[in-house]
Amino acid sequence: MSKRRIVSTIMVCILIIGTVNGCSQELGNIGSVNNEADIDGLADTAIVDEAIEHAAAVEDSTGYVYTGEAPITKDGGSISILAQTSNYANVDITKAPIVLKVFEEAGVEPNWQLIEYNDYADKATPIISSGETDADIIKIPDSDPNQVYIKSGLFVPLDEFFDYMPNYTAWLFENPIEKAELTAEDGHIYYVPGLNVANDYQPCLMYNNVWLEKAGIEAPKDLDSFVEMLKYFRDNDMNGNGDPDDEIPMSIMGEFLPYMFGPAFGLDLVSGFMADESGKVTYTYADSENYRKYLEFLNGLYEEGLLEENVMSLDRDTVIDRISKDLTGVAFDYSWAMSMMYSNVLPYYDGTEEKAFVGVAPLSGEHEGFYVGRNSLSGMFGVSTKSSQIELAVKFLDFAMSPHCQDYYQWGIEGESYTVNEDGSRSYTEQGNDNDWLQQFGINPAFVFPAAQSVEATDILVAPWHAKINADLRKYIRHPWPEIYATSEESDTVNLYMPDIQAEVTECHNAFITGSMDIDTEFDAYIAKLDKLNLNEVTEVKQSQYNRYLKALE
Repeated sequence: MSKRRIVSTIMVCILIIGTVNGCSQELGNIGSVNNEADIDGLADTAIVDEAIEHAAAVEDSTGYVYTGEAPITKDGGSISILAQTSNYANVDITKAPIVLKVFEEAGVEPNWQLIEYNDYADKATPIISSGETDADIIKIPDSDPNQVYIKSGLFVPLDEFFDYMPNYTAWLFENPIEKAELTAEDGHIYYVPGLNVANDYQPCLMYNNVWLEKAGIEAPKDLDSFVEMLKYFRDNDMNGNGDPDDEIPMSIMGEFLPYMFGPAFGLDLVSGFMADESGKVTYTYADSENYRKYLEFLNGLYEEGLLEENVMSLDRDTVIDRISKDLTGVAFDYSWAMSMMYSNVLPYYDGTEEKAFVGVAPLSGEHEGFYVGRNSLSGMFGVSTKSSQIELAVKFLDFAMSPHCQDYYQWGIEGESYTVNEDGSRSYTEQGNDNDWLQQFGINPAFVFPAAQSVEATDILVAPWHAKINADLRKYIRHPWPEIYATSEESDTVNLYMPDIQAEVTECHNAFITGSMDIDTEFDAYIAKLDKLNLNEVTEVKQSQYNRYLKALE
């Protein structure tokens, strides 16, 4: 294999994967590689040298490196896949052009074993657990968090077949966090995941830009300025209807309070568990200093009338209704709501950022603020140990998750679902903008393939200013508590104690904020109650899991 061919293949993997994940990679000007001199220069870097060495070893040992120019097998054959039907009732995924294109290029025929989308967990679990399927590739109903399938020997350890998986190994090399999360207790990797967008379009704070301009203030960046802004919104006729008392300064659904305010107190209350720089794991809802300050702050907002009485029962429909009537100035929600559900109902929204509900940086307090992202791993696919053609199944699974195929999943087929513009960007065709047609075409077939969500494909669905703000907010996203495989003993401990702990936390969280429990006299008893509910034993489990995760990161 020539150096140029190897590097070209690797560059495609790195570039597209970087786009899919939506996170900045420290790869310099890798996107500007356009000639052999550039490639030769990059080949001297540590990242590319290691990737070249691996790719060369793959070809030398197997003769197989997929470049998008040839099928994965010269002999044809069929692959049996146990998976889900589409979540759209009018979509037959077995006839979707995108799905058919993948099999056509792979050079294999599909043998489908599909279960209704909503019934998949209930019906597939006993089938998989009992081994009563001859499927080569299986979509597991969950992430196998307790390693039930793994320890039952139902799936092939894929790392033993990595010579046949150049696409997957390249992706793992570029994504060490996800690689660590996918590494089982025994050190093997058993599944190929689909991917969520984890660092983009995540929950964020949003302000009514028209209200900010009318108040003559900039978007607050700290808690004190934020409170002053809320008071101004409350005490002035921000919507200009002549009634100074109908403004609701902030409309926040109770479930988002931990997202919005926890980080300002140094707490990831979304994940619950977090580790400090030394690797020590703690439960954030039992932090006797910072969590108490968090509760005192929110209780202060509640007492001031800045946090409404029904905050714990407020729903999105009510928030949207208020925004449509220009009654509220602050919201917190998933970023996609910014232009698609909030700004678009404002009575004066004209498509511009100036007259919209816009996302802003997180609030800081004694600690610098951040936003909590989500784990990127989604639907998992494995190769059955009962397969009579493991090598072909492994190759196909690797091909199905390749950047080449991800491009199909995210955009479809050029000229049919999308076109390429003069500047190299893409736009959906008229048909591609019809969601029903696009679903029937097979877009994002995550229920049958390990498909990754796309930031670029999302960007063109929202307002241009919204996409820009999303990119600006990306730097504030912090990775949540990692997904870590648990031993059966660890699962038993967590499943035994956490339901009672979480119930106590939820009840007291709400009661402390609304004042039905007094923080001064009852907070210490709350902490003591968590200890009695065996929080220490759960934390010890989480510490052991986190230690394994750190080891897998090495």
